[in-house]
Amino acid sequence: MSNFDTRQRTAHWTTLVVTVLATSIGLVAAPQSATLEPSVEAGPEYRVLATNQTSTMQRELNQAGNQGYRLEAVMGGETAFGGKEVVAIVRRHETPGRYTYRLLATLKTSTMQEEIQTASTAGFHYRAQTVFETTFGGEEVVVILERDHDATPQPMEYLLLATSRTSTLESELQAAATMGYELVGMAVGETSFVGAELVAITRRLSQ
Repeated sequence: MSNFDTRQRTAHWTTLVVTVLATSIGLVAAPQSATLEPSVEAGPEYRVLATNQTSTMQRELNQAGNQGYRLEAVMGGETAFGGKEVVAIVRRHETPGRYTYRLLATLKTSTMQEEIQTASTAGFHYRAQTVFETTFGGEEVVVILERDHDATPQPMEYLLLATSRTSTLESELQAAATMGYELVGMAVGETSFVGAELVAITRRLSQ
């Protein structure tokens, strides 16, 4: 075999080896590009709070607020395991300690309106309301107020409407609306003093 044939065969095998190596490197490197794909962000993080005492609920809401959670929903009722209790759902936000909560509970609408107005001057505003079972056999309306430490406080005026008749509530809401009040929440509670009662909470910017 001539030297020319030997050199030609050597060049052929060299080219083949380089081609195989290049293909192998490409196959090995390909999966690594998959790791550069953007990861799917985790969904919202929720926590469920349940208790049958307003003081306990206020403490748990504020503990959750210090950890970055904010109240999303609340409902009173009877669960299969806890009996009559209030269940609140909170959702984690980015700023720990941004939200502070205050719970107001009373059987008298006039007292509730006064307490809400006093809390409003301290920067607390309506967030939600529900009904707690009382030890006297009735149900008290509980209003949950929230203070957003990152927001500029807005002075608000609150007006509570309470009646046992839907027709009366409608006329009172219409009258309140003409004065600039907007409905923010409503609950139905049955107290041992006045029976079943509709309680609507309205508010407007301070005049």
